Amino acid sequence: MRGLRAQAVAARIGEIAPRTARFADQWPTGQDVEILPPVRHALAEIGVSYLFSEDAPTLLPYASQLFLAREVLVRPSRWVWPRWIPTPARRFRTRQQVAFTDALRPIVRRRRSSGRLGDDMLGQMLRPSPHYGPLPEEAILDTLPGITVATFEAPSRAAGWILLHLARHPRAADRVAAEAASLPADPAETTSTHLGSLRYTQALVSEVLRLYPPSWLLTRRAPRQTQLAGYTIDAGSTVLVCPYTAHRDAREYAEPDQFQPERWLDDPGSPAKPGAFLSFGTGPHGCEGAALAMAMLTLLTAQTARCHHLSEPPGPEPGYQVTTLEGLATVGLRLRATLRG
Repeated sequence: MRGLRAQAVAARIGEIAPRTARFADQWPTGQDVEILPPVRHALAEIGVSYLFSEDAPTLLPYASQLFLAREVLVRPSRWVWPRWIPTPARRFRTRQQVAFTDALRPIVRRRRSSGRLGDDMLGQMLRPSPHYGPLPEEAILDTLPGITVATFEAPSRAAGWILLHLARHPRAADRVAAEAASLPADPAETTSTHLGSLRYTQALVSEVLRLYPPSWLLTRRAPRQTQLAGYTIDAGSTVLVCPYTAHRDAREYAEPDQFQPERWLDDPGSPAKPGAFLSFGTGPHGCEGAALAMAMLTLLTAQTARCHHLSEPPGPEPGYQVTTLEGLATVGLRLRATLRG
């Protein structure tokens, strides 16, 4: 989708940066905070605003409820029900999907009738294609709920691991903070050039995504019979791909279990090559929102490290539990922030 391409994201960095700065500024200092809820809210604001601009405040509550419905749906159950049975979780998800669609429909019709389509993602979808004409209304309404939740669902999981690594690796955090000092005092003045200068911060984000990919298991369907690593994959077979284990393959990454952001900087040992990094998928089915996710996570990391030193609560046990339902997430993660400098 054109609105999610790297060039489109780069043009709107000045809209993304202020909300990441606000997240850092509003972090309560001197107390242990369960950080995933405010992270998710901040990234949801960014994602929904990127898609819908001035209509974002109307749709943000529905997007949050739709995310909750998806979370409820994947919680473990004692029973495995056939997909056609309307369980309470499935009915709840359907109600939230309908509520989001009902809120979005008048926005789509208002923009089309007024001719003011907008320059955001929705506006891009409303513009007629020179070859196929305008997208049908129902196609837009069917597509956007999933895209909306995706803009902040996986990035929120990733942000939890990133903030935990800032707490556990203070030297790396100091280096990110030093790099972030070059960002404009007014976050709205941040440009893609500023984002591109955060090379070590992007390396740290990539390294955390390598070690803890938010989507730890991918599925692909073989359209035709093929050979893979000496095995015959029949047409129509479902192939499971595990980025978590692939990213820890010593044939692709030196010392694969070690946290080494430097490996992502431009040098002969850089692992940034097709097929070796799968946090956003790869090939024609790679995540279309990868550029947006990287921009959000890089700026959130930079702004947080510029403002705060992070630490974990004292004690022998980690202040979180790991869940792998639909993604690798740090549930219940608590961190403490103290002002830097």
